[in-house]
Amino acid sequence: MSSPSSVYDRLAALGISLPPLAVPAAAYVPFVQTGPLVFVSGHIAKREGKVWTGQLGRDLDTATGQQAARAVAVDLLGTLHAALGDLNRVERIVKVLSLVNSTPFYVEQHLVTNGCSELLAEVFGERGAHARSAFGVAQLPLGACVEIELIVQVA
Repeated sequence: MSSPSSVYDRLAALGISLPPLAVPAAAYVPFVQTGPLVFVSGHIAKREGKVWTGQLGRDLDTATGQQAARAVAVDLLGTLHAALGDLNRVERIVKVLSLVNSTPFYVEQHLVTNGCSELLAEVFGERGAHARSAFGVAQLPLGACVEIELIVQVA
């Protein structure tokens, strides 16, 4: 059994500070809990507080896309912390759905999404292993390069 502060210890060891709950940009809520599942709305990539824009295969390479997906994961964890009050309540990251703004010929959306998936595994260990979908899309809100949503099982 992990210690009560283990998730926060891992975040600290990774140099990650969780952001405050972001205000939705449209007519939706940041998360919904039903039973033991929390559905976290899609979060777009941000860098230095601004939308991280660009299209994979045109403006951005895969490594940069992975950094953007990792940044999204940090924001998702901030929202999840606001939803739960304690990330140690996470029993399992159930599903990650990733949308990657990419050219029609770009085929590494799955590798971009690894930026999020790998961080979740670092933070939650086996509880971070999840089902996943990664899609290439023609555009995302505000020109963001990546948008990711989560489904999480909680205690």
